[in-house]
Amino acid sequence: MERQINRRTFFSRTVLGGLGLLILKDGRAAFSYEANEKLNIALIGVGGRGTWFVSTIPKLGTNVVAMCDVNERKASGSFKEIPKAKKYHDFRKMLEEMDKQIDAVVIATPDHTHAVASATAIKMGKHVFCEKPLTHNLQEAR
Repeated sequence: MERQINRRTFFSRTVLGGLGLLILKDGRAAFSYEANEKLNIALIGVGGRGTWFVSTIPKLGTNVVAMCDVNERKASGSFKEIPKAKKYHDFRKMLEEMDKQIDAVVIATPDHTHAVASATAIKMGKHVFCEKPLTHNLQEAR
């Protein structure tokens, strides 16, 4: 009997599987981690589309150590969902203050801010998972 899979299910399973591969610290295989070693993740853009990441990332066995969104009203529910994570309204301040505690960053901001947030995190040596598009033009990509 053939199992039917819809596009939404395929996408969510692919993202969950790919996310684990993309944010592995130093590109090491998952089996090289000790049982108690967890990645510390920062979430940027948790008020809109990023609410999905707020509910999903902790289920992957990671620590969400910081969350950031410029809109307090939209982000308030997400901020309450992970009370132990530090809350910020400026991703630059978050990355600066939490530099040593963050292994990887998940970016779910509006499209026009992806490049700036991603480039800042990458320059700081963080692994980045960013929704598409990463950039809007060639100049942003450089």
